[in-house]
Amino acid sequence: MEFLVPDEIIKSLTLENGMIVADIGAGSGAFAIPLARNVGDGGKVYAIDINKEVLVKIKKDAKEANLSNVEIIWANAEVKDGTKLSDNSVDFVLVSNLLFQAEDKKGLVEEISRILKPKGMIAVIEWKGSFGGIGPKESAVVSESEAQKLFSDSLFAEYNKFNAGDYHYGVVFVKIK
Repeated sequence: MEFLVPDEIIKSLTLENGMIVADIGAGSGAFAIPLARNVGDGGKVYAIDINKEVLVKIKKDAKEANLSNVEIIWANAEVKDGTKLSDNSVDFVLVSNLLFQAEDKKGLVEEISRILKPKGMIAVIEWKGSFGGIGPKESAVVSESEAQKLFSDSLFAEYNKFNAGDYHYGVVFVKIK
């Protein structure tokens, strides 16, 4: 069984050198650091999380990796202007293992829509199930169809799907308005 492999997932996304990326719910930084390498010095990765401790680790890891394009933002992305980013300022958003934790999923989607540029994209990686307690509680799992409805109701269209390992699904949505 294969778990999330950030480098492999990032290769399957439509990222380019110079892009501005927001890793919302950045957690341990498993994606933030590889994303920063992928978008290069001309790009930027905003590592956004509500937990200050994980952001300290990401900042340390970015420094150790000689990455100057990672910016740490302590924020609640479930409220309007919560990410502290400008309207239409981000090319790509990554949300990994966050939907099942979000108390205000609609607020999160609205904030993502606000910061994404027109035709910007969001990659959603989420648990397929609980897997006997490896993942979230069964009642907290956000199915792929629920995620599609959540984003489709909010000015997004499905762009493609990608392999996110045996325990997760991956879907990319594009902002259509």
